[in-house]
Amino acid sequence: MRFVALVLCTVFAVLGGSAIAAPPADAPAAGSVSAHAAAAQVAPVIDGSVLDDKAWDAAKVITGFWQTTPDEGQPASEHTEVRVLFTETALYIGVINYDRSPELIISSESRRDASLTNTDSFLVILDTFRDRQNGFVFGTSPAGIEYDGQVIGEGQGGGGGQAGGSGGGFNINWDGSWQVESTMFEGGWSAEFAIPFRTLRYPAADVQEWGINFQRNIRRRNETAYWAPLPRQYDLNRVSLAGTLSGLAIPAQRNLQLTPYLLGASRQDGNFSEGSPDHNGEFGLDMKYSLTPSLTLDATYNTDFAQVEVDTQQINLDRFNLFFPEKRPFFLENAGLFSVGIGGEAEVFFSRAIGIGPDGLAIPIVGGARVQGRVSPRTSIGIMNMQTAEEEVRGIPANNFSVLRVQHELPNRSAVGAMFVNRQGTGDLSGDLDYNRSFAADARVGFGQNGLINGFVARTQTPGLTGRQYAFNTGVSHNTEKWRLGAGYAEVGDSFNPEVGFLARENGFRKVEGSVNRNIRLQPGAFWKFHELRPHAGYDSYWNFDGLLESSRLHLDQHWQFRAGHEFHTGMNITREGVTTPFEIYPDIFVPVGNYENSEAQLVAFTNQGAPLSVRMRLTIGGFFDGSRVVTAPQLLLRISDVFNTEVMYTRNDVELTGGAFVTNLMSTRVSYSFTPRIYAQALVQYNDRANLWSSNIRFGWLNQANTGLFVVYNDTQGLYDSALMRPDRSFTIKYSRLVDMLN
Repeated sequence: MRFVALVLCTVFAVLGGSAIAAPPADAPAAGSVSAHAAAAQVAPVIDGSVLDDKAWDAAKVITGFWQTTPDEGQPASEHTEVRVLFTETALYIGVINYDRSPELIISSESRRDASLTNTDSFLVILDTFRDRQNGFVFGTSPAGIEYDGQVIGEGQGGGGGQAGGSGGGFNINWDGSWQVESTMFEGGWSAEFAIPFRTLRYPAADVQEWGINFQRNIRRRNETAYWAPLPRQYDLNRVSLAGTLSGLAIPAQRNLQLTPYLLGASRQDGNFSEGSPDHNGEFGLDMKYSLTPSLTLDATYNTDFAQVEVDTQQINLDRFNLFFPEKRPFFLENAGLFSVGIGGEAEVFFSRAIGIGPDGLAIPIVGGARVQGRVSPRTSIGIMNMQTAEEEVRGIPANNFSVLRVQHELPNRSAVGAMFVNRQGTGDLSGDLDYNRSFAADARVGFGQNGLINGFVARTQTPGLTGRQYAFNTGVSHNTEKWRLGAGYAEVGDSFNPEVGFLARENGFRKVEGSVNRNIRLQPGAFWKFHELRPHAGYDSYWNFDGLLESSRLHLDQHWQFRAGHEFHTGMNITREGVTTPFEIYPDIFVPVGNYENSEAQLVAFTNQGAPLSVRMRLTIGGFFDGSRVVTAPQLLLRISDVFNTEVMYTRNDVELTGGAFVTNLMSTRVSYSFTPRIYAQALVQYNDRANLWSSNIRFGWLNQANTGLFVVYNDTQGLYDSALMRPDRSFTIKYSRLVDMLN
């Protein structure tokens, strides 16, 4: 079986290698394009209609977009025109997305920050410091959604919804105060953006040059096109290859924003028939003040996160800690700046440790403050201090959390930085030595256009704890159009204890990893209807400090992508687990001490995700510890226009071990209905038979600016014990917040 998989991967790589795409057309050199921003005689009316607004006549038309997919290096299949204006207070961007078949335009969702991947869309990135590493992203679709995010280090380290770690290179959870409207017309669709300068951070100069790039997605063709051309291995976050926007005359900005909130909640604990609801009201306040155009003070009092979606449930079939991402908005803004370590595995600072007790329940956050931004054109700082309340009934002392971060950027995507993290117990329940500290330094070095070396070293200090209190890693990657290569080594001491961080493996490890990825772009009709083949292999292994191989995985895979958007993956995993202590994998079923070598086949398939109805399927069959496992994970996505979206996910583990057999089921359903881009209703219903829980999280939002507004939230968790429903938690919350601009 192993030999067959290796042969198949090799054969198809060779077959595809003879049918790569034709050489690109004469696109401009990377980073060479430029545009000029014009001063507006009168501000445009933001209604989405660029052609009907004479204000745009003052702007020069920007055009000429180039594909990265499906036909790399060729002009975009449809014409796009962009105009840029500015006033004393805001930047305006108008875009006309011409389309010869407007009836085929796809508009998939209309809620704020919904993914723009599976819809026709337009995005812009602004590198306001022209440092070629960081930027702000704004985007929209024909439905007029508000999509925004922050880019750190050209998106290195992932991010998205922050599922991969506490920070990452792209932070979709940043919500700025701005406005966009879209409209359809006979020849396509258009959009108008109004981005107040106070929403951005930029140098203190009268006339400025920013980095800028535009992206247009034409979903029915799976087409992605950029104004400043990009090699296909990169995306919009690659600001080092962005164009130049000149002529911006920006006056000094003053910014003081207050966001007060009022909240009323009713909560009931216990069984259906026991206990009475607990009613309470809360008041809180957030403040944002621009110390300089590039440095911001954020403060919060009686911090509340009632409107945030609950965690997605997971089932743990191993002996390591599960990672649950941060979702609270206050901690997610500029989270990438505070990210040091191995994302989701060994993080020096993880904000989720603030306000969450050792029992996993929330602890009230009294308040805190954060200063972040640039103190020089290339030096960023982040200072955070948070105070949590004492929980006398639970025996949890009050704690003060402090974080200090500094990062200095160097040419060619390089940077060096340092971090200090401190947790200090306060109040009557804390002792004299109730503290934990972490010290870290990190760096990344770019070589050429495609290479990057990065790493960090850290140490913790915990009273009464001795031994290996260090961690470090180093990694290298090389990313070209055809090849993506990576290798790394990490070591985490068995006494490394970042209490305000995250550790998946608490007893330390040495890790070796490497990967080889080949990208083969095919000409139309060259090999069936495939668009791209991606054979790849990856290896990682974890050793303890006694020299035992605790875990290893060799992954061999081939991704087959069709031009129509369908895709399937055929792969296999060769694994090894060294268990030093028996652990309970399921009630009354234990995995004994031993070394376990296994292999498993893996199949993933999904249809065009831009279609109104699409499906995904993951199937894994093979050995598992001293037995076997079959994982079945279907997923269904249904979209009705851009108004209604639903997603049904189901994961079933059928496990047979020497100590017994068991089945786990995890099911979740997400439903979203958008009345307008700013008014929505969402529901997340989950069933986890491993924990014997049903849970539902139902949210209604009526948004104003920057994700503030009216929120109505209902949470219900039902335990299933002895075939009777028990209700450990039910809550109903109404919250209203409002952004008040005190100076503008």
